[in-house]
Amino acid sequence: MLTLYIGNKNYSSWSMRPWVLLQQSGIPFKEVMVRFDSFDAGSQFKATLQGLTPTGKVPLLVDGDLAIWDTLAIAEYLAEQFPEKHLWPADRAARARARSICAEMHSGFTALRSNCPMNIEAQLPEIGALTWRDKPGVRADVQRLVDMWGSLLQEHGGPMLFGTFSVADAYFAPICMRLKTYALPVPPAVAAYVDRVCALPGVQDWITQALAEKDFLDFEEPYRLTP
Repeated sequence: MLTLYIGNKNYSSWSMRPWVLLQQSGIPFKEVMVRFDSFDAGSQFKATLQGLTPTGKVPLLVDGDLAIWDTLAIAEYLAEQFPEKHLWPADRAARARARSICAEMHSGFTALRSNCPMNIEAQLPEIGALTWRDKPGVRADVQRLVDMWGSLLQEHGGPMLFGTFSVADAYFAPICMRLKTYALPVPPAVAAYVDRVCALPGVQDWITQALAEKDFLDFEEPYRLTP
């Protein structure tokens, strides 16, 4: 069976992507949660991953003797191993577009990701309002999302970005969490897509388990001193 190493569900946006992809697609896997005690070289987190991945980071997918440690690589591996799950769009052009936006997420949206870290348990609309006012990079990132999602939803008719659920929706699920946590303003059509992503059974499972963790990590909490 596949084994997926992840971090704390409340905070680990990168872990959320392959976990939701597996869960929503009905692909059996074993989960190993590696708690974010610290990212220092001597931490238990690093010790647990030592010898499994050269990066010392999560997520990590292990299939027998094979370890895959990048989220896009994990998605591509799963798509190859489970072609019947149709994890990428069937149409060649749509598939290329889906890969493009996932790659853009992988390397972009840095202002939104750095100023609005994922924190599913928290509700931070006041922080979101200040960030929206003071951080033009965040506004630019959200506008890019609005343009991207709006165009794809219109082109493919929803309910997901390419019609049915795909890697792209799993990839942007943590962004949906951020938009919710910080109450960042988006048009109704985009807000409706965010709600549909949050309602997916695989995403609901992740949210429920994130809320049950109750593991407050101060180094992951730039905006709160206590839970």
